[in-house]
Amino acid sequence: MATLVLDNGAYSAKIGYSHEKVSVIPNCQFRSKTSRLKTFTANQLDEIKDPSGLFYILPFQKGYLVNWDVQRKVWDHLFGKEMFKVDFADTSVVITEPYFNFTSIQESMNEILFEEYQFQAALRINALNLMQHSACSTVLMIQKQVSDEKHPGWMFNDVLSASAGSLSAHRYFHENSQELCCIVVDSGFSFTHIVPYCRGKKMKDGICRINVGGKLLTNHLKEIISYRQLHVMDETHVINQVKEDVCYVSQDFYNDMHTAQLKGEDNTVMRDYVLPDFSSIKKGFCKPREEMNFTGKYKSGEQILRLANERFAVPEMLFHPSDIGIQEMGIPEALVNSINNMPEEMQPHFYKNIVLTGGNTLFPGFRDRVYKEVRSLAPTDFQVSVVQPPNPISYPWEGGKLLAENPDFDEMVVTREDYEENGHFICEEKFDI
Repeated sequence: MATLVLDNGAYSAKIGYSHEKVSVIPNCQFRSKTSRLKTFTANQLDEIKDPSGLFYILPFQKGYLVNWDVQRKVWDHLFGKEMFKVDFADTSVVITEPYFNFTSIQESMNEILFEEYQFQAALRINALNLMQHSACSTVLMIQKQVSDEKHPGWMFNDVLSASAGSLSAHRYFHENSQELCCIVVDSGFSFTHIVPYCRGKKMKDGICRINVGGKLLTNHLKEIISYRQLHVMDETHVINQVKEDVCYVSQDFYNDMHTAQLKGEDNTVMRDYVLPDFSSIKKGFCKPREEMNFTGKYKSGEQILRLANERFAVPEMLFHPSDIGIQEMGIPEALVNSINNMPEEMQPHFYKNIVLTGGNTLFPGFRDRVYKEVRSLAPTDFQVSVVQPPNPISYPWEGGKLLAENPDFDEMVVTREDYEENGHFICEEKFDI
């Protein structure tokens, strides 16, 4: 029986069969201003000739799946002939959902998977649970990278131990007698979760949620640019690309802010971003430093955004949400607070195993900043190490792929026969959401 792994994120779906490579596809529908009567689904975004003013129709709101009509259409497209050609009579599915998901949403998910699509077996799981399995593959890929200049304690041996005790069988515990702990930062589209694990089980007393994610960062950048330069409140697609291309996490916020106020070439923070016109320029790009015009306007007719402190002030919200009135801790403080809620004897092991996942961790400087601030807050006699996988976006999916290959996989899933006999009760009993 084939196994389809679907990391069903609020912004993108990471999907693929367990024996194939992952595909990252938008988990939404679109309408463009040039063709408002036609709706584009998932990867059909590539068919839109002019994505300016693109209107997003999202199945998720505030991190939870609430628009089932849109989600069904996306899944119909993904499972259909154009994409993965799923044979439901011979396929099981591993699918992710948010932490502490509402019971009504969980039950709707069961009904759709088993009654509408009629998968033969299903495993509903949190994305970070899958992450623990993918830690195995990460170690195999980069175990030679034991340390770097800044982080002599950046080691992967403990992550391998942590992944050993995840949702698969307890046989791993017999192979390694040392404590199995890690703490995961998952900074995604809707919010940021911090989740400690010990022996493959999440420690619910230490779970933190910060209500800052990629969506909020993009919206804030739209507001700043609209106030200072151009009205871009309807250009979510374009400004999201700007954010990914030019933003970074500052290592010294006040020094960078001072630099951003300097004039001319002394301002090393400033960048000029060429906006796409979707005619000659299909995708925006950052002008090379040597081609920037510091004294006047460009003669090429290109539409330019000049960005300075916006580049680092927007990602700074992940570390200081109070900057925009969100009275919550930043990621480093939340990490330390989560670890402090754990038993005292476990705390050194969590500090040694901080794992970063999610799209926001791709900002340049993110890992270094987390390490720097956690190191300053942690006890001096504790080792601190921060691990960032090669691809934090597909990291949980890779864990699902390993999970599907696990010899105990059949014991974790709920079969269609189990569901028809016992209903939602069997899913509630078996899935630890």
